[in-house]
Amino acid sequence: MILLEPHNVIIQTTLSEKITKPASVDVQFVDYDGVRFHLSTPERKSVLLLSMHIRCWDELVQYGAIDVLRREYGALLQPQPEPEYSVSLEIDLEQLPASPEDRDAFVMSIALFKRNALAAPFEHAFASQKGLESAATGSGELMQIHYRDEEAIYIQASHDRVTVIFSTVFRDETDRIYGKVFLQEFVDARRQPSIQNAPQVLYSNRDPPLEIRHLPDLRNTEDTGYVTFVLFPRHFGNATVASGTISHIQLFRDYLHYHIKCSKAYMHSRMRHRVAEFQKVLNRAKTEVATGEKKTVSGRTLVTR
Repeated sequence: MILLEPHNVIIQTTLSEKITKPASVDVQFVDYDGVRFHLSTPERKSVLLLSMHIRCWDELVQYGAIDVLRREYGALLQPQPEPEYSVSLEIDLEQLPASPEDRDAFVMSIALFKRNALAAPFEHAFASQKGLESAATGSGELMQIHYRDEEAIYIQASHDRVTVIFSTVFRDETDRIYGKVFLQEFVDARRQPSIQNAPQVLYSNRDPPLEIRHLPDLRNTEDTGYVTFVLFPRHFGNATVASGTISHIQLFRDYLHYHIKCSKAYMHSRMRHRVAEFQKVLNRAKTEVATGEKKTVSGRTLVTR
């Protein structure tokens, strides 16, 4: 099983290189969810500007993204983002931590830029669950994060759990079949005694879960599926566990589609290998035609087949 990392590798490697040897840079790149980044040195080589554009930025701001980013980055967070981007960080290479360990931790925190922005609604839901737990009843606000075209994350806290719902769209018929197999494995795997403490996973095709069925803009087609994760207090009971839960659950959609593509590539390679083996068998099955040479009376050679 391949696990995707929550940090952005391009940000990590580029920033590490510029710390070692400052130089002008102007790099634009896009990650799995269509989030655009721009890393540049607009004024001088020792000052980097990292900007991010994410389509659900307004929703994230509503659920506390600015507070989370200000907590993580402090003065690095710019009051006005770069034009055409949602949020920006300014990194002065002359004011980095002195020790190599602290410097590596700083670079990793910058590489988690998108992860920290998307963590806001999850942290908000975890805090709401703590408040509802004492009342032993009720539900919190249903948060909607439209982070992809036609796909969204729905998060809602209640007195004993936090429910996270992913809507997924499979355009290709093959992807739809693979997706159903993978998601059914998620549901069945929890029956194993070794992972009984894992979050409960529910999957439904076409019909949305009851928690979001009242929403007006939901798709109701065969290429749409809904995956529900039920997080209990043990999955976010302390800061370390909650941070790991947020990092892993954010990558679920990317993890699913990445492994679907890997499975299709593996199946195609196996089919090509099987066809090549069959071709060898057919070549060995061909009968060889005997040939011979005969001499005529005049001395000419006559080839017979």
